[in-house]
Amino acid sequence: QVQLVESGGGLVQAGGSLRLSCAASEIIFNIITMGWYRQAPGKQRELVAVITTGGSTAYADSVKGRFTISRDNAKNTVYLQMNSLKPEDTAVYYCNTHAWVGVRPNDYWGQGTQVTVSS
Repeated sequence: QVQLVESGGGLVQAGGSLRLSCAASEIIFNIITMGWYRQAPGKQRELVAVITTGGSTAYADSVKGRFTISRDNAKNTVYLQMNSLKPEDTAVYYCNTHAWVGVRPNDYWGQGTQVTVSS
């Protein structure tokens, strides 16, 4: 069973930066996208950023210009550089890999890492 392991969360003051990393426990083939989602208390999980195998990216409007997603295809690792953090960025951040398994798409999820931004 493939596992995604996140790291890099923590407590930071508003205006600060954090870098999240997510590594797969084994090589995942036929990846479609890798990305980051977040879930704040009492809210639904939302997409933060996603990147394709070819390097195309997409971001939630709330993080555009502040967050940058990148990936290392050889290592099946995805990163999220978060700058100019705001208290409203506080959430549990989840790594996601969306890949073909046979003829069906499948989602792999990390266990989540807490990001807390103090004002």
